[in-house]
Amino acid sequence: VQLQASGGGLVQPGGSLRLSCAISGSILSIDVTAWYRQVPGKQRELVASRSSGGRINYADSVRGRFIISRDDAKNTVQLQMNSLDARDTGVYYCKAERLRLRNMQSFREVWGQGTQVTVSS
Repeated sequence: VQLQASGGGLVQPGGSLRLSCAISGSILSIDVTAWYRQVPGKQRELVASRSSGGRINYADSVRGRFIISRDDAKNTVQLQMNSLDARDTGVYYCKAERLRLRNMQSFREVWGQGTQVTVSS
């Protein structure tokens, strides 16, 4: 199982970016997909999560600006980020929780590599 994040880059304040995370492997089900953010010197923090049942959580700092979505048929999860400002700068990681593969192997959590988002003029 691998998670591949993409879509990061440099954007001006007020701009938008769309992150995507592709989950590869013989996936049977994924309970929760999430995006986390980490800045130097700080712990990785939850940005947004979405469960297979449709429950969505956002960090207070991004609520109303970010939208998380997932396509279970394609095993992808996206993070649409709007009205970006400097506080959104960081390395963004996608994570999948409670995965089950078709061979019935299961994983508690799997992380993808990070993608850098820099908001600067």
